[in-house]
Amino acid sequence: MAKKVLVVDDELDMRTFLVTLLEISGYKPLIAADGEKGLEIARQKKPSLIILDVMMPKESGINMYRELRTDDELKNIPVIMLSALAKKTFYHSQKVLDQYKGEKIPEPEAYIEKPPEAEELIEVVNKLLG
Repeated sequence: MAKKVLVVDDELDMRTFLVTLLEISGYKPLIAADGEKGLEIARQKKPSLIILDVMMPKESGINMYRELRTDDELKNIPVIMLSALAKKTFYHSQKVLDQYKGEKIPEPEAYIEKPPEAEELIEVVNKLLG
């Protein structure tokens, strides 16, 4: 059975690109346009992997990531962060939130800056789900 990969991104073009890439690579994509819906789907469908955009309306990827990592049922799902935001900016925001909230959140399994290269992205997905 194909492994489920949850794609959480507010941009239609990016979702379409990711869904197509996952499908032709033999995965079953699940789609959410914001973090709120993303968390809902993650809880219901328990995907094998989550590809998460950092900057989104409603629930941002930064918040959704922290929710995933502090939820006992979801914290072991690997996450690929996908963002136009530079990697060090994301890690800095996590560090600030760690200090503010007094909790240490582990880093995502991968961080890919937008626009992603199809080959690089699918290589990371295959590696994490291998």
